[in-house]
Amino acid sequence: MNKIVSILFLAIFIILTSLTIVLSVFGIETNRFNKIISKKINQTNSKINLELTSIKFKLDIKEISLFLETNNSKINYRDTRIPAKNIKVYINFISLIKSEPEINKINLTLNQIDIEQLKTLSFTFKPSNFTSFLNNKISQGKLSTELEVYLDNNNIIENFIARGSVSNLKTEIINDINLEKTSFNFFADNSDVLLTNILSETGPLKISNGDLKFTINPEISIETNFRTSIKYKNNLLNYKNLIKNYEYAKDLVYLEADLNNRFLIHFDKTYKVKKFNFNNKGKITKATLNFKKSLENYFFEEKINQLSLINSEIDTNFNSKKNTTNISGKYAINNENPLTFSLENIAHKNLLDFKLKADYKKPIELELINYNKPKEIISNIFINLEKKKDSLKIKEISLTEKNNSIVAENITFSNNKLLSFDKIKVKTNKNGRKNNDFSIIYKNKIEVKGLQFDASNLPKILNRKNSKNSFSHISKDIDISFANIKAPLSENLSNFKLIGRIEKGKFIKISSKGDFGENNFLDISMKKDKKNLKYLEIYSDLTGPLLTEYSFFKGLTGGKLLYSSVIDGDNASSKLKIENFKIINAPGVIKLLSLADLGGLADLAEGEGLSFDFLEINMEKNKDLLKLKEIVAIGPSISVLMDGYQNSTVTSLRGTLVPAKTFNKMISKIPVLGDIIIPKEIGEGLFGVSFKLKGPPGNIKSTINPIRTLTPRFIQKIIDKSESSK
Repeated sequence: MNKIVSILFLAIFIILTSLTIVLSVFGIETNRFNKIISKKINQTNSKINLELTSIKFKLDIKEISLFLETNNSKINYRDTRIPAKNIKVYINFISLIKSEPEINKINLTLNQIDIEQLKTLSFTFKPSNFTSFLNNKISQGKLSTELEVYLDNNNIIENFIARGSVSNLKTEIINDINLEKTSFNFFADNSDVLLTNILSETGPLKISNGDLKFTINPEISIETNFRTSIKYKNNLLNYKNLIKNYEYAKDLVYLEADLNNRFLIHFDKTYKVKKFNFNNKGKITKATLNFKKSLENYFFEEKINQLSLINSEIDTNFNSKKNTTNISGKYAINNENPLTFSLENIAHKNLLDFKLKADYKKPIELELINYNKPKEIISNIFINLEKKKDSLKIKEISLTEKNNSIVAENITFSNNKLLSFDKIKVKTNKNGRKNNDFSIIYKNKIEVKGLQFDASNLPKILNRKNSKNSFSHISKDIDISFANIKAPLSENLSNFKLIGRIEKGKFIKISSKGDFGENNFLDISMKKDKKNLKYLEIYSDLTGPLLTEYSFFKGLTGGKLLYSSVIDGDNASSKLKIENFKIINAPGVIKLLSLADLGGLADLAEGEGLSFDFLEINMEKNKDLLKLKEIVAIGPSISVLMDGYQNSTVTSLRGTLVPAKTFNKMISKIPVLGDIIIPKEIGEGLFGVSFKLKGPPGNIKSTINPIRTLTPRFIQKIIDKSESSK
């Protein structure tokens, strides 16, 4: 009995196994379900017409499910042929027993579709952005796909899964710029679309190792990761459109980089962006900018025509809250040897936070403090600033090299106007000797204190015309104290002290004193009256340091200087008086004396110098125009009377030069002739020279009339000035 049962079970097992093998491998061909399947699919979508070939009844061992399979059947959607390769229809087994088959799933595998075929098929779809993009932007490509459709008991689609691949896709992205040789695998259901193994290229850009996830339930989000390799040359002009919104894109001539990129964006139900994040990280092998307009800076002597980044790491992150850029590596200016740098830039709404640290070996000139960094000596520059709309705060700026350092903290500007700062500290050396050692502190008042200040260039800077007042927001008391000031012409001014008041960037009150040594002093005072007139007085026992930048006084040595001025806004009425001085090797004076054929005086001016008892200049200044109302110089060898004007484009002077007084006295003693040339009445018949000087700076022309009878008015002015000076 047991043997019979064993044989029976073995037989059943063999039959079931054989049936399973047959059903899973070969299947059982039948036409019984043709009409049922066609009807069910037509119920799902009435626009689908299915013409089935022979059907095989098979078993899916993995899913332990029965299915019907047919190959090369005809599927028509809105009278358009869909190239079906294989159709599998999964049947509820129990429903077969009831003779009312229920379809659980349909698996559709399509033959490879060319893009042109897909475009033809797309005309049966409703108009949409997808169909517009397909027909207008995609020019070639191939699609292989497999579709699984899950149905409920009422033949309504519950879900679907689409998988496949796209190859050799070409699509336009912007202004005739195409993504070419694009390929990827895809997977999609009713909530997500996933692209993997994305490869593509466009001109200088190659994309690899890409993936993209598109989620549509419950809200829409897109997330993608991909690698880009870039090798851009200036001859690829079309691709500048991709970066045309960046400030220096037009100057980019070369870019080679490898970057890993990640992009994430979330939309709400109304398709409004909720948040986004774009990050790329990688290496810039080389990037070169050739500036069409050279970069210039007040501090740097050389213009920057080219800037290159070399072997630099880059890490950027742009999101809905802030944008961050970090770059570090090597840079080169004007194709010279590379130096190290690091840059951090954070932008949050209207706020910009910027940090730069860099080695720098180009020349640097800070004229105000007479600091010059020679070429090839490497200094370190650090800048940390914060910008918000029209406000700029330099948290720290420093320049350090060897024994030189310049550091400033918390300098605040608004609309390019200085508002405040905390501290500025300066220590510099020149020719192996300390020339600056001081600090400026901005608190309740401005305090400038130190052991040394190099003011060699200060007259040159003050002499420049500058219509902008960058300090118009500054109104404070000021206290300046220097142990020693290096003045022009290598003079030293010690124990200099100044107390005063600045209103809207300009001095309204000054009281100062300094010691040149050997009982020579400098005194400066300024006060303001109720009518807002300012009265400035400068007295100096040395003239040279104050007059070095005025070509008119070139060659003037010795003497004492007194300058007074009444200032009313942009207008000033001033008087300059210099006593007991000499003129030595003054080219303009020597040329004038030579043209007048006064050889002896010209030789004297080149040698020991021409002595003068005094020089007095009365002048009025109105913005750019300086009116020289009267210039009188009287000396034992020569006297001069002049007037004229000067502006930024021209200097114009005219005057009369009178040779030595003794020469005129000698002529006056000659009988008869002396009475004719120099009458008994003062001021008639004296010899003199009339001259004119006119021209732009550096090119002033002289004209002269060597012999002239002087008018009584001229003689009287010389006499009056001589008497008033005694």
